[in-house]
Formats: sequence, structure tokens, C-alpha cells
Amino acid sequence: MQGKNVRVSSSEGGEFDCYLATPRAGAKVPAIVIASAVHGVNADVRAIADEFASQGFLAAAPDLFWRSIPGPLARDDDRTKQRSQPRLAKIELGEADLADMLAGLRKEPLWNGRAAVMGLCYGGPYAILGSKRLGYDAGISCHGSQMLDYIGELEGLVCPVCIIWGDADHQAPAEVLAAYRGAAARMENLELHVFPGVQHGYMMPDNAKAFDRKTREFSMERALALLEGLRSGKTGRRKAG
Repeated sequence: MQGKNVRVSSSEGGEFDCYLATPRAGAKVPAIVIASAVHGVNADVRAIADEFASQGFLAAAPDLFWRSIPGPLARDDDRTKQRSQPRLAKIELGEADLADMLAGLRKEPLWNGRAAVMGLCYGGPYAILGSKRLGYDAGISCHGSQMLDYIGELEGLVCPVCIIWGDADHQAPAEVLAAYRGAAARMENLELHVFPGVQHGYMMPDNAKAFDRKTREFSMERALALLEGLRSGKTGRRKAG
């Protein structure tokens, strides 16, 4: 199943690109919005969106870097650093885009009005921010970065959030894992999974050194479970691992 490129209206003026994959016509379904790594909406991200659509869900991958250097960039492109900094300010700008993405989804006749956000690497914090501030119903972060800056946003969270790392991820050193393990132990809506030996970027086949098929499959399974919960109204928490 292959998606298409669409334009989404920005609340601050202008439009930004989005890769949208839709399932076959049928009953209304939840959507998942993919906040990409700093490399942008590349072939790996589009493949993830297509996979969700093949499982019967709407999937959207907006270009969160449209204000600076739009489009996908190669892994070794030095401009990735330029368009991601200053990091906290850029994440804040992206919050508006994710809110606008929900408004754009309202035009889709198959959408049932509920959505999850999947954050990959740079986009990891949006799994929390989307659920806390932006109107999303669930979040999942896969090898998220800068996550310690947003752990306080988990307080009072009522939506399900799933965080997945490998313990060989340089973006999740011991202090980050310890903080999130503590949060998951006391928060009903937060599940955390940490896989031994898995590195940063495990979701991306084009990152040959880090790609881990089993952990990617597990992450997709958890994301699909969240979406099924948004379809049925039952969002179960899986035991952390």
C-alpha cells in the first residue's frame, strides 16, 4: 500500500508537506501521526506509514522541518544539525504543526476522531507532548532523544504512553533510563521497554549498524495495540520489559 503527499494548512500561515497513507474504505478508524527523526520523512518513515495503513489505520508523517530545511536529508548530510537546533525551541514550533495535523485529519472521511503520535528519535518527545498538550489520545516513542527534558510532562498524564529504547542507545544513558524506570513504576499510563544491546536508530533499515528487526517489530506491535485501543475504546497497558 502506497500513500500520497498532501499539504496541511499551518495555523501560523502557509502550508507544509505531509505523507498520508490511508487504508481501504470501510469503517472509520484511528490515525497515527509520525514525528520523524531529524532526517525527515524519508523512505523508512514512509514505509512505517504504509505499514500502518496496510493494517487498517490512517497514517500521516508531516514535515516538521518545513520552516528551515524542508524535505528528507541523507544520514550523512551536515544540514541535519542546522535544522534541529536550537532543539527545545524547534520542538516547541513542531507542537503547533502536530496540532494543525489533527485539524487536517478532520478532512479525512475515514478518521474516527482519535489519534496517536509516534515519535522517532528527534520526534520522541512528541509522544509525551502530543498526549499531554495537543489533543492526541496516545503516544509511543521509539529511540527518542532529549527525553529527560520532558519527563515532567508525564505528571498528571491520563493518556497511554509507551517508551522504547535499547540499553546501548547513546541517547538513553543510565540516568535517563533510571528516571524513566522510576516514572513507569509509579505511573499507570506509562509503559517502558528497554532491550539489551539495541542501539539508537533501531527502527530504520537505512541505519545498517543500528537496525534491529525484532525490536522494530515489537515497536510496531505496541503501536498497533494502542491504535486498536483507540478503535475499541480499551487501552490496555502492557507490562514493561
